[in-house]
Amino acid sequence: MKMKCLLGVAVAAMMVACTTEKPANENPVLTIEGGQIQGVLTDSTHVMVYKGIPYAAPPVGDLRWKRPQPVVAWEGVKQCDKWGYASLQRDHTPGEFYTEEFYFNGDWERSEDCLYLNVWAPAETLGKTDAKLPVAMWVHGGAYMGGSGHEITMDGDAWATRGVILVTINYRLGMMGFLSHPLLSKEDPDGVSGNYGTWDQVAALKWIHNNIAQFGGDPDNITIFGQSAGAASIKNLVTSNESKKLVSRAIIQSIGGLGEVIPAPAQDVAENIGKEMMDAAGLTTLEAMRAAKPEQLDAAFGAFMATGKVQGLPLVPHIDGRLLGKSFTEAATDNTIADVPYMLGSTLDDMMPTMGEGINAFGALRETQSKNPVYAYRFDRRLPGEPNTAYHSSELWFMFKTLKNSRRPFTAADYELADRMMDYWTNFAKYGNPNGNNVDGEWKPNTKENPFVMHLDVK
Repeated sequence: MKMKCLLGVAVAAMMVACTTEKPANENPVLTIEGGQIQGVLTDSTHVMVYKGIPYAAPPVGDLRWKRPQPVVAWEGVKQCDKWGYASLQRDHTPGEFYTEEFYFNGDWERSEDCLYLNVWAPAETLGKTDAKLPVAMWVHGGAYMGGSGHEITMDGDAWATRGVILVTINYRLGMMGFLSHPLLSKEDPDGVSGNYGTWDQVAALKWIHNNIAQFGGDPDNITIFGQSAGAASIKNLVTSNESKKLVSRAIIQSIGGLGEVIPAPAQDVAENIGKEMMDAAGLTTLEAMRAAKPEQLDAAFGAFMATGKVQGLPLVPHIDGRLLGKSFTEAATDNTIADVPYMLGSTLDDMMPTMGEGINAFGALRETQSKNPVYAYRFDRRLPGEPNTAYHSSELWFMFKTLKNSRRPFTAADYELADRMMDYWTNFAKYGNPNGNNVDGEWKPNTKENPFVMHLDVK
């Protein structure tokens, strides 16, 4: 499979993400880190979307395999009307289930220059720094190898309509995001390497905290949520000292509770994997590694995977003692994760039948540690059409209310379920309770004595 490599100079790439034009009087100009921006109205006409806002410098050239750096300033007003590049990743395979389900319109433009985010906000709150709307940051899944913040299932219109500002992010994936190597560790001030994609997520969260008031958002009320590898990322963000104090609530979708679905290796293990990949490709110096074309790096990854030396995912967040000092399960047991309300769950036909056990175990543990509740759910709707399953990721159509983008024959009952789930998710962002401000609503906390799970299905 070929990899599309869009590695133009930083200025040209940023111009693709957000072109510069004269601002329209009816569209307020916002001032954020880096300069001024304008958005575009969504189809609902009362929500503004800002596509492709850079939240860090392009991680290219000498910045490849370094922590995200401050955004490069621009002149004029950026018209943020085009999605930013997704991270470099392989093309999706025709005929494969997820390709046919989510990528039937083709792949996105991809580049090493990928540190962009998108914001949906009510038009009436733009520029009103005292509006203090709740904010939600979405981290996409994709096994740390694929995905973007503007997938066909993802849209913030229904969120903003309900009074919650939604931010979706792109971050470095695969070889660009999670390669560790002894030479990279040697040049690092803390003596570690890798986890660049997680550092990107932290940078995006800090960007939101510093800039979201311009959109009418409350920097002290940020919910972080994600699914699959995105949910594993949420576990990391509520664990890391770099990010957990910026989190007000957290939603963890389809990655379980206690127990690690995606195990995090130690620093030396991650370094050894990276060194073997690079040595086999003849890339034995930092200069050669940073000069290598993405196709060379992808080939090195493929050759390493063909050896069968590592089962599972070799390029993932790892315990480096700096950004991540311990796993989520260890931190939860030690009661050092963010002390916030949590909501977590899975789908009926998810990849791990035992996922619910770890969720209930987390609820029982938190009950002994905190007054903040844990809410659990299971998405039971087996989608109409073939295959008729509640597959891993199937809930995304509903909690973004993007059923119209799907080719499946969704019914009126599906749209009702989507509205119900949208209310639950946005209520949680507003109040830390999916019932809203009704603390004694139908969705009960998950505790040891009552491991309540909300079953989400059509009526």
